[in-house]
Amino acid sequence: MKKVAFYTLGCKLNYSESSSIGRMFEDKGYTKVEFNENPDIFIINTCSVTENADKKCRKIVREAQKINADGYVAIIGCYAQLKPKEISEIPGVDAVLGAAEKFRLVELIDTFEKAPSGQPAQVIASTIDNAVEYHTSYSLNDRTRTFLKVQDGCDYPCAYCTIPLARGKSRSDSIENIVKAARDIAARDVKEIVLTGVNIGDFGLRNGVREETFLDLVKALDEVEGIERFRISSIEPNLLTDEIIEFVAQSKRFAPHFHIPLQSGSNKVLGLMKRRYKRELYTERVAKIKSLMPDCCIGVDVIVGHPGETKELFEETYRFLNELDISYLHVFTYSERENTAALAIRPIVNKGERAERSKMLHILSDKKKRFFYQSQIGKEGKVLFEDEVQNGQMLGFTGNYVRVAVKYDPLLINETKEVRYDHINPENLMEVTEIQEEILIH
Repeated sequence: MKKVAFYTLGCKLNYSESSSIGRMFEDKGYTKVEFNENPDIFIINTCSVTENADKKCRKIVREAQKINADGYVAIIGCYAQLKPKEISEIPGVDAVLGAAEKFRLVELIDTFEKAPSGQPAQVIASTIDNAVEYHTSYSLNDRTRTFLKVQDGCDYPCAYCTIPLARGKSRSDSIENIVKAARDIAARDVKEIVLTGVNIGDFGLRNGVREETFLDLVKALDEVEGIERFRISSIEPNLLTDEIIEFVAQSKRFAPHFHIPLQSGSNKVLGLMKRRYKRELYTERVAKIKSLMPDCCIGVDVIVGHPGETKELFEETYRFLNELDISYLHVFTYSERENTAALAIRPIVNKGERAERSKMLHILSDKKKRFFYQSQIGKEGKVLFEDEVQNGQMLGFTGNYVRVAVKYDPLLINETKEVRYDHINPENLMEVTEIQEEILIH
């Protein structure tokens, strides 16, 4: 039977879907292999959040051809939905499937035989209005943690974003089905599940009607036996309610870690972006979290160089973030995307200035992270150790997302252990010398 390999670009949501589609292939008798193991079929799951992601897709297609010139190449994901014709013209591509078709990949393409040279790629991509079904997905065997998709699509028309055009309207599965998936994952000796989606705080919509809420889901998952830790990947500040924060603060399994998109610390820029909150609400969310969970890790998404972001407005964002009690930043440089409202906004920030602003926020992020890590020295926590080794040390994450390094011990892989934080090494890893009365000498 043919061998199939996946290459996934972009977010945790894409990883969960690639893994689930991979299991569909295995159920049909295909053998799943690594990308460089001469597969017969290459599946590239694309992202289109930034211009760079589009370029990466082309590069991966070229690499696939080098590995196996006769290999069948199929493209799925956000880029495939947004620009199917453009992708179909990339040399070496055999098929392009849209958002409504990607989960039917195995049935829609029968033989996976490469077309004769010069024959155009097959495009199986309907309009985004047809992407109405929900497919529960989760990753397995890729990492120590599992990414569990709980929501898809988005009804928020942010000025810079193409995701609603690539994934369709907000929709979810039932709590009952997601809890069942979590139990199936627990049976495979997975210790941590990361909840993922496009806009997970909007969980509960089915056929445009809200039947359940994200708080309902969190409460149900907190009762799932066998999973030691759930982590919320990202949640909009206007959907992160006091009730959710209060529940996480006293829950049995949810980690004290929130990743909350901000995008700008300027209310004027937030308005241009069509975000649904002002920075004052963001300040309130952070204060609420820290009042109940002082050691909670808070990550922040920020976009620099959005049209209309003057030098003064960027400095307003910088000062806001500098004063905020947060732990790290994910910094994104704005890039123009077709069919978005941001294209009509002026003034445009030149690319050199965008790069300089990004550099400033990356430096600030490093400072924030180190300050947060230093606040943890001498305290205790639980680390889930991973099968990753650097310089003779193995790595893992605490519940509050501190990355920890200890002397390598194969018995610790995929195990959760109580530790006491010791000091920060030059690689910005927290080192640990004490694990359950055992002293590890570095």
